[in-house]
Amino acid sequence: MLALLTALPLAATPALAADKLSLILDWYVNPDHGPIIIAREKGFFREEGLDVDIIAPADPSAPPKMVAAGQADIAVSYQQQIHLQAHEGLPLLRVGTLIGSPLNCLLTLADGPVKSITDLKGKKVGFSVAGVEESILHTILAKNGLKMSDVELINVNWSLAPSLMSKQVDAVIGAYRNVELNQMAVEGVKGRCFYVEEEGVPPYDELIYVANAKTMDKDKISRFLAATEKATQFILNHPQESYEIYASTGKELQDEVNKRAWFDTLPRFALRPAALDIGRYRRYEAFLKEHGLVPSILPVSKIAIDVNAEGPSQ
Repeated sequence: MLALLTALPLAATPALAADKLSLILDWYVNPDHGPIIIAREKGFFREEGLDVDIIAPADPSAPPKMVAAGQADIAVSYQQQIHLQAHEGLPLLRVGTLIGSPLNCLLTLADGPVKSITDLKGKKVGFSVAGVEESILHTILAKNGLKMSDVELINVNWSLAPSLMSKQVDAVIGAYRNVELNQMAVEGVKGRCFYVEEEGVPPYDELIYVANAKTMDKDKISRFLAATEKATQFILNHPQESYEIYASTGKELQDEVNKRAWFDTLPRFALRPAALDIGRYRRYEAFLKEHGLVPSILPVSKIAIDVNAEGPSQ
């Protein structure tokens, strides 16, 4: 009886509450966010003692600013942007990687007038984000003997594939090879991608996680990254099952574009989301300086960190 009475208080003690963590996506939910969605649906966040609030932004430029202002714990962002934001003085650091290779490409119509980069002379090129995309285009053109003045830049906002298919422009920069190519294919239009990392642009992490350098909780972020690492392994081991789990979370995710994009994105997920390639960030910082997009070269420790590192390593 004494043993039973002793055990009762223990049985009545509630489980420890999970630590809350707010995550702002870079855009509406899409296959790029696979490890995040699978980590939630498979309970990997819960296993790490986390209750993750996943939020899609109304404005895709807002997430890093929200983290800088203390309105969210982490945000999905872009390696190119974190370099610029570091020079602007925003208190942000890269703390993990979601997509570990470029997705960006210069996209043209397969049966259109642009068969090679040199064919862009005198043509219209659409873009969405000024600055970095222009530097990428400048590099691609220069590698092929062209100048920026040889093309006409047109801001097509976020309407990349539609503006190309409607022939409003002859090419677009900033298209994702796993998304826009599939959008066009579903419409019966074949596209051609010129891959930026094969045209003189240093390889980079397409999608990263950023946190506030002053207020971040490294332990919670480390557990978040451990959960997404588990999710990535599950996705790679069970691609069809993971797609079905992902698609079941929203009717808008069950179309042909999402299905094709899911399987095209699988090889791009970072296998070690917490790992930091210091040389990659140094090279991209030098690339931005060379193109006049940043005034100086910052040490990597001002741009990106490994949250699991025991001491300064950059």
